[in-house]
Amino acid sequence: MSSHHPPDERDIPVFEEHEASAPPPVDDGLLRGLNPEQLAAVTLPPQPALILAGAGSGKTRVLTTRIAWLISHGMVSPGGVMAVTFTNKAAKEMLTRLSAMLPLPVRGMWIGTFHGLCNRFLRAHWKLAALPQGFQILDSADQLSAVKRVIKAMNLDEERYVPKQVTWFIAAQKEEGHRPKDVEIRDEMTRVMTQVYQGYEEQCQREGVVDFAELLLRTYELMRDNAALRDHYQRRFRHILVDEFQDTNKLQYAWLKMFAGPPGGIAGREPCAVFAVGDDDQSIYAFRGAQVGNMSAFEREFRVGQVIKLERNYRSYGNILDAANGLIAHNARRLGKNLRTEAGAGEPVRVYEATSDFAEAQWFVEEAQQLHREGLPRHEIALLYRSNAQSRVLESALFNAGIPYKVYGGLRFFERAEVKHALAYLRLVENPNDDTSFLRVVNFPTRGIGARTLELLQDAARTSGRSLAQSVGAVAGKGGANLQAFVHLVDAMRDATRGLTLREIIEHMLHASGLVDFYKTEKEGAERLENLEELVNAAEAFVTQEGFGKDAVALPVDEQGGAAPVPVPDAETGEIMSPLAAFLTHASLEAGDNQAQAGQDAIQLMTIHAAKGLEFDAVFITGLEEGLFPHENSLSDGDGLEEERRLMYVAITRARQRLYLSFSQTRMLHGQTRYNVKSRFFDELPEATLKWITPRQQGFGSGYARQYQEAWSRGSGLGSIVGAGRVEARPASSYPMPSKAAAGHGLRVGQSVFHTKFGEGVIVTLEGSGEDARAQVNFGRHGMKWLALSVAKLTPVN
Repeated sequence: MSSHHPPDERDIPVFEEHEASAPPPVDDGLLRGLNPEQLAAVTLPPQPALILAGAGSGKTRVLTTRIAWLISHGMVSPGGVMAVTFTNKAAKEMLTRLSAMLPLPVRGMWIGTFHGLCNRFLRAHWKLAALPQGFQILDSADQLSAVKRVIKAMNLDEERYVPKQVTWFIAAQKEEGHRPKDVEIRDEMTRVMTQVYQGYEEQCQREGVVDFAELLLRTYELMRDNAALRDHYQRRFRHILVDEFQDTNKLQYAWLKMFAGPPGGIAGREPCAVFAVGDDDQSIYAFRGAQVGNMSAFEREFRVGQVIKLERNYRSYGNILDAANGLIAHNARRLGKNLRTEAGAGEPVRVYEATSDFAEAQWFVEEAQQLHREGLPRHEIALLYRSNAQSRVLESALFNAGIPYKVYGGLRFFERAEVKHALAYLRLVENPNDDTSFLRVVNFPTRGIGARTLELLQDAARTSGRSLAQSVGAVAGKGGANLQAFVHLVDAMRDATRGLTLREIIEHMLHASGLVDFYKTEKEGAERLENLEELVNAAEAFVTQEGFGKDAVALPVDEQGGAAPVPVPDAETGEIMSPLAAFLTHASLEAGDNQAQAGQDAIQLMTIHAAKGLEFDAVFITGLEEGLFPHENSLSDGDGLEEERRLMYVAITRARQRLYLSFSQTRMLHGQTRYNVKSRFFDELPEATLKWITPRQQGFGSGYARQYQEAWSRGSGLGSIVGAGRVEARPASSYPMPSKAAAGHGLRVGQSVFHTKFGEGVIVTLEGSGEDARAQVNFGRHGMKWLALSVAKLTPVN
């Protein structure tokens, strides 16, 4: 999809290089307080370098001080630096620190995420990239909906060609740098998915939208195919700094090489000084395509003469670091470093063995309450788990104890349904031809537009090659009239909001679209309305932070009734955006950033993947059992096991002062009780760092394990095996037979149920009928209970 538009110097915005001497020199107070390794990294000569930065070793400080040092010593102008991060939060943190270090404005500097910088690049070169000036970015849900439309248009069976899997296929091909013509067709499935990919590309091009992977691929192709543009940026960026280098995928590394130019430099020009900062021991995103091998490849290809290891940790006490070092030493393929601290040994790592997942959750609640009573704020207590499925029991225990908690990385603000509906209306106000947004809200709130009407509309749009909004006239009857009324509604919103501020546009849209009235009548509407109010607040904060000013007109004013005047391009990027278009882009790019509940001191619950980059005074790592952590999918694969170990290393190094590890003899997972053996990771941790709260070797004979034996003797009704967390079902004939009448309750033996007092359990026996029907349920820590089904309200758990 790269443009065939010939390279034209006029399409390249001119970036005035500030004189290198522009910023006033500062003393080397910048370097005060750096340890010898940090100092060596910050003051490296301009050449490719690899910085192995261990957890908590101050890498953000090294990155920002490096930039400030280069600029303040006249080695590069602010316009000659590009810094790439993986999260918006990290980019903002760098800009904030730099603005405090340097006596000059930093807002125009190229510091951001891969996607953010690509968005900036493509806004400046939209013509060369064959994109409309106001192109929109599809988030993952919009992309899925777009893929579904292509599958439907091709009359494919969604059960065979599952939209989600096709979406992953497309993203994976783009991350490999493959367009449909480049995909290797190995079988019929790949052939058809490649056809869907082709149809999806054409649809996106027609609608003027791009997905996240497209931002990167389109930028890479434009740089690769346009010599003038490539030369311009390679001359411009003499220093490129990359954070979290271990998380780069194949396309991101190729993209980086395109901006950096040949590792040996070009005749008469020094090679670009790529400053790669990362930690191969924290590479935990292989499932997203991250290639830890990029670090070794970079060292080789860029002929890195200097590898600096930042091993002094400023976060954790010695026992925590010794545990992390001892564990990760079991990985064979690593570049090698050892964390150390000058803070002393600190508390030992506490280990707890629970009889069940309920007991584990109860222990956590009691321990967390004790820490809080001792003065630790709740937000400094983190509960980490390997799999999202584990959180429910833990949440239930916290909820029952009345302790506030926050699931970090749960449903994010910009991903909530009501917020997405509101953003879809705003996108239509900005671009009436955005078909994905059109389909999301054309019948929400309901307007009598059914699936058949939409089918006819999509057929008409396909035939004419136009957008859905442009094709409504082709649909006859009542459905067609309703479609036209919807298009008029959006047009009326656009007219009514011309010349208004962003806040006024959103408030007008919320009422005119019917969203406010709809949610007023809905069961959980109050919370949804609060989220819509929060969207207005988010927009207000955005325009102020981005320097538009609260009263900036968000759509061009059209006083003469003629064509609206074109907004003035940004002098630095050539970007032309109204506050509304900028906010919609921001909403897409920020969809991954979590919004915390304001002001509430809450315990933090999250998966270990979500915890990367965070740190807490007290960390609990739960569910350390074979098959759960390390995950059963990784047990047969050496690479998989190394990735799991890196994940455990990341989890351990989140803790500053206290670390707790727990595992459970039995666990309810996917509706079944599993009997577990403790994780192999316990055998890989140095014994001297551990303190067992429960007896070290409990086996089946210890007094502590009495409940464990009792569970066996009475039988859980699930015939589980002791082993790596796998469950073998017992033959049906060995279960007590439920009476036929019991089926009227919709319950069955082996089913997971929830009881308001006893929590989650599994039905072992069903007896009786009608008013006399009763069930025997194993509630884990509450033991076996017989319950009268006419009284006990049991909720099935999926």
